[in-house]
Amino acid sequence: MHSPIVAHEVNQKTGEASRFDPRLFLRDEELDHGIGLLLAAERALRRAAARLESDAGLNGSAARILLAIRFQPALTVSQMRESLDMTVPTLARLLGELDKRGLIAKTPSGMDARKRRLSLSPAGEDVIEPAVSAMRASLREAYREAGANAVVGAKSVLEALRP
Repeated sequence: MHSPIVAHEVNQKTGEASRFDPRLFLRDEELDHGIGLLLAAERALRRAAARLESDAGLNGSAARILLAIRFQPALTVSQMRESLDMTVPTLARLLGELDKRGLIAKTPSGMDARKRRLSLSPAGEDVIEPAVSAMRASLREAYREAGANAVVGAKSVLEALRP
């Protein structure tokens, strides 16, 4: 059961950190509903990405790595590990498998040649394209249904949630 929140407890940030509209009351019920919607959206995108697992014969973790490389290009291996919250041995094993299949490329990172930036190889791009197309189609339909103003707001919220 949620405890009732009074208006003065909402949007407590002040000073420079306060960019909040005082009319925006973020009650627990509304926040819970928003979290539920975000989790449902994630499941919908993951269903679209499931094609990657079945069509390419990849496990879920390997598919997550390919998607992360596709949507966060040029991350180093350590940044990828942090982004996906994987252990070093697990990520190393999966990257080795993806490298052996010719789906990824590792290039030296600028001044520190020990660091490697990850990208998809042309074969990796071919493998991931059906899943990316399905994800785009899902998002495109949702954006069209929501309308232009909602799209701007949704992007702002999602950007603010991104670490």
